[in-house]
Amino acid sequence: MISIKPEKGHLLVAEPSIFGDSSFSRSVILIAEHSEDGTVGFVLNKTAGFSIRDLVAEFKQDWPVYNGGPVETDQLYFVHRRPDLIPDTLLISHDLYWGGDFNALVEHVNNGAIASDDIRFFLGYSGWDMNQLDEELKRNSWIVSENNFQSELLTKVNEEFWRTKMLELGGTYPLWANAPENPNLN
Repeated sequence: MISIKPEKGHLLVAEPSIFGDSSFSRSVILIAEHSEDGTVGFVLNKTAGFSIRDLVAEFKQDWPVYNGGPVETDQLYFVHRRPDLIPDTLLISHDLYWGGDFNALVEHVNNGAIASDDIRFFLGYSGWDMNQLDEELKRNSWIVSENNFQSELLTKVNEEFWRTKMLELGGTYPLWANAPENPNLN
């Protein structure tokens, strides 16, 4: 089901047919970059089981880190809404930004200028080569959805977000909202 064309700032919602894939089953991904060269995004609703302080000793906070996707899982990425404090950021859309000066980030997080609602940390990212995402959309692996939360997305998304999106989609999708992750266990 190709609903709208993917663009930076849109969401990719995993179709219920993607099960057994630990990276993408029941995932909602924020598209951070989309061009003819490929697509980069971050899984918003799957925590990694680490805090930022577990990974970077300079941080004083224990804010959660999320599994961004299966690519470069040894690298830390961040999406935020504070380009005024973090230079060299890349605009995603709707006042959401990706990356920036890491030293400035650490300084402003530790001095309280950046709150937990302003940022989300990810280990790894989700990536698709040129035309790969289009092929997956044609195979009905993903639903493209607009980000109706805009910059508030970072505070609205939790581990139940995929279920919420299934209920919003209507049709037969609400049936999947309460189904077990593996239908063979039903």
